[in-house]
Amino acid sequence: MAHLSGNEQATVVTALKHAAPYIRMFKRKVFVLKAGGEAFVSPATTRALVEQVGILHEVGIRVVLVHGGGLQSTRLAETRGVPSQFIDGRRVTNKDALEIAATVLNDQINPMILAAFQDLDVPAVGICGKDARVIKAHQRPRVVREGHDGETVDYGYVGDIDDIDAEILFAHLNNGEVPVISPMSAAADGTMLNINADTVAAAVASAVGAEKLILATTAPGILETRDDPGSLISYIDIAGLAKLRDDGLLADGMLPKAAAIEKALTGGVPRVHVISSQLPDSLLLEIFTNEGTGTLVVNDIEHLSPAEQTS
Repeated sequence: MAHLSGNEQATVVTALKHAAPYIRMFKRKVFVLKAGGEAFVSPATTRALVEQVGILHEVGIRVVLVHGGGLQSTRLAETRGVPSQFIDGRRVTNKDALEIAATVLNDQINPMILAAFQDLDVPAVGICGKDARVIKAHQRPRVVREGHDGETVDYGYVGDIDDIDAEILFAHLNNGEVPVISPMSAAADGTMLNINADTVAAAVASAVGAEKLILATTAPGILETRDDPGSLISYIDIAGLAKLRDDGLLADGMLPKAAAIEKALTGGVPRVHVISSQLPDSLLLEIFTNEGTGTLVVNDIEHLSPAEQTS
């Protein structure tokens, strides 16, 4: 066995002491983690995230993982010559795009995540909404696009969520398993539907009464100035988030994220965290340190603890 130096021993003991209050606070609580496709570009990056989830699991935090796959879907669409279309940060899904999404989400990413959990000996179960009926949804009708003079948009085979069957998720959590959810469902007539993963994660977090919703993305968090990591916002509330959106400072994929954050907070989730999936151990740092790594979003900044406000 390798021996630690005195400094290394002190560092380990200090880290454990700092983590202990958070472990006590969150033991048996439910966290919902959504990670985009960027976290699953390879078995190595998948394992890096799953290892962190595994540690949360081992200290008694119950985790539901919702995964995306937008990056992989876009790449596969390119190889097949299928154009990818986005409106206000949301993917338009025709029949070809639907087939690609199903292949990527259900046949590639979900099994790869489950394999990583199995390799780490953490019990996990794959849930593809279409099969397990955890996500009940209907096909989105044409919608009026805000700020475009009554223009309507047909998103194709995209689902709007009607309900989340929390009982199925609690059955797995109570059995000591990590549910791994693919953001697809089916309408009552069996039509397969693609759903934005942030939207699914927010709905799941509200349904299970999650203590936290954590959105892992390519950005370091919510930025005050687009593409400037130095403008990271440490904490913000719903009103501040709405102002960023109204001022045009949120764009593309951050728009559905902002909508999901608001949905979760108004649905009873007290804390939403936006972190980087590219920063090593960002999930553990966000949960077990006062400083965190990304952006904390709450209903009202006045409800933050003094420690959170000074982080």
